[in-house]
Amino acid sequence: MRFKIFGFAILCLCPVNLHAYQWIADLGNVKYKNPILFADYSDPDVIRVDDDFYMVASSFNCMPGIPVLHSKDLVNWKIIGHVYEKLPFEKYDKPVHGHGSWAPSIRFHNGIFYVFFCTPHEGLFMAKTKNPSGSWQLRHVVNVELWEDPCPFWDDEGNAYLVRSKLRADILYLHRMSADGGKILDNGTVIFHDVEKQPTIEGPKFLKKDGYYYILAPAGGVPTGWQTVLRSKNIYGPYEDKIVLHQGSTEINGPHQGGLVELKSGQWWFMHFQDRGPFGRIVHLQPVRWEDDWPMMGEDIDNDGIGEPVMEWTKPDFGQVFPISVPQTTDEFNSKELSLQWQWHANPRKDWFFLTENPGCLRLFAVKNITQNGNFWFVPNLLLQKFPAPSFTVTTIVNFHPDLIGERSGLVVMGKQWAFLTLTKTQKSLQLGMLTGEYFQGYDKTRQIETADVQQNTCYLRVHVDGKATCVFSYSLNGRDFENIGKKFEAVPGTWIGAKIGLFSINPNIEDSKGFADFDWFRFD
Repeated sequence: MRFKIFGFAILCLCPVNLHAYQWIADLGNVKYKNPILFADYSDPDVIRVDDDFYMVASSFNCMPGIPVLHSKDLVNWKIIGHVYEKLPFEKYDKPVHGHGSWAPSIRFHNGIFYVFFCTPHEGLFMAKTKNPSGSWQLRHVVNVELWEDPCPFWDDEGNAYLVRSKLRADILYLHRMSADGGKILDNGTVIFHDVEKQPTIEGPKFLKKDGYYYILAPAGGVPTGWQTVLRSKNIYGPYEDKIVLHQGSTEINGPHQGGLVELKSGQWWFMHFQDRGPFGRIVHLQPVRWEDDWPMMGEDIDNDGIGEPVMEWTKPDFGQVFPISVPQTTDEFNSKELSLQWQWHANPRKDWFFLTENPGCLRLFAVKNITQNGNFWFVPNLLLQKFPAPSFTVTTIVNFHPDLIGERSGLVVMGKQWAFLTLTKTQKSLQLGMLTGEYFQGYDKTRQIETADVQQNTCYLRVHVDGKATCVFSYSLNGRDFENIGKKFEAVPGTWIGAKIGLFSINPNIEDSKGFADFDWFRFD
């Protein structure tokens, strides 16, 4: 059965107010609500430089990699750039799900911003810049496997160190490092290993305060873990450990992996993620108080000496109010460059798209992808962004200009399973269809759910995602009357990332194609 939806004319004719539909953490008074970012900014780390805050997060196989966000108050954030455009390895020219950058750390030292990260099989990388919203110099520091989650530290004498964990997470190592961060000077020393008290310990972050060396390290696993703090008067230990934040009686599972930051006012705050399945690892902000030289996070609701996440709290103290802002989502495609919220599923190529061929539109070319007949698991030119809220609707308009039979362009919700609404060139005409797919033991399990023949190459495509990540697709031929198509689809996460939503144009033939699709806008509501 199909249903008609009316009243979309205003949305089609004018840009949408960002604040009308986004998840807004700033409550507009002196308080905020958690999460501060209802989007997949996995493994966040944060620093303050003078009056500005900068945050980075994992990207895995998504490119450009490691988003850089900026804030004035730790609550309102904007994307200002990425650490790298692509990774310098041929294997990343295709999707390598779950690989790429894991758990970056960001630090500021002697006027330079540093980001350190590891990939599972290529080792340690360092990037640096004087302008975090500009370009970064990327350096491959150590070619090694199974390192993860590095964080640099410079002591008062200028000595440089690097703390890290390893895949399958149960040991923390400390390395000596050159002062410029470009070279590791030893094989590393084990500084913490206690699988009974702190199993699956990873994501270490280093700082020093009041004579103690502190390492913040989540433990216990992503969906069920907690935040541990280690401290010692000697950088090599021994370290005593304490759990300072856990789920307790709250609904915030696995509150861990993040960054600790001090304000000019002397307040301390902790940013961490919570795993929300298809919505990804969303970001929370916790107040911090120091007790007996331990940073206690959140609120001790159960009086057990361990903090629990707060859902609403007084905003950080800056003596002034800053404008509400949210990471970018809606795109009118009026720029000459892709907006910063977009990422490809592999190393990008410049011949995948144009923003200047038809000004005001994004042109996606029908990129040849014959592997598994265009199975989306192998498609590198999926242009995607994060789910931005617990419930939302996305609408786009596509003008389809195929060349070869079988070419497809449209709107996709992508994870380990995926669903898409597409225009396809058939032998007789154009066909609109809702399809689903998944990668299963090397076989293409793409299924056609419902199709409709259309007599025009311009179509409005829409998907509504509810609070349970249930997706309903619909389409319109005039921008006013929408008809549901297909069936409900339950979005699922990808490998280490949440489900994503975006656009595609593919050619599953062995011949190259001159086909393309123009997208006029991509709007959240």
